[in-house]
Amino acid sequence: MQKSPSAFRTISEVSEILGVPAHVLRFWESKFTQIKPVKRGGGRRYYRPEDVGLIRTIQHLLHEQGMTIKGAQKVLRERGVKAIVAMGQDLLDNGPAPEVVETTQKPAVAPPNPRNSHLETIYSQLLAMRKSIQAQIAELA
Repeated sequence: MQKSPSAFRTISEVSEILGVPAHVLRFWESKFTQIKPVKRGGGRRYYRPEDVGLIRTIQHLLHEQGMTIKGAQKVLRERGVKAIVAMGQDLLDNGPAPEVVETTQKPAVAPPNPRNSHLETIYSQLLAMRKSIQAQIAELA
């Protein structure tokens, strides 16, 4: 029997949906105060659909965009929880969007000086590898 999209989910269900171990979800709760599952007797967590969307965006920022926890926290502060939850719902429904990659992550390295063609060649190869890796990750998601 499949649950309604608006149903609350246990930590094991969220873990299965997102492919993230439960201990990682608990760790993210400690680092991202915006994640607030309902806790019932015995400390059992129940995640609202908004929580799942938020966690999916955090997963995207950390694992697919390669951000640090501090970087992801900054994105959450800047964009606001509602926008992040909406992004997470979209990721759950459609997978990562290419425009998200460009707006949330700056290149890790500045382009080399064009006078140095050897470095320019290496830089181009690295960008091509990065694009290939992101495409492979998108296929797996």
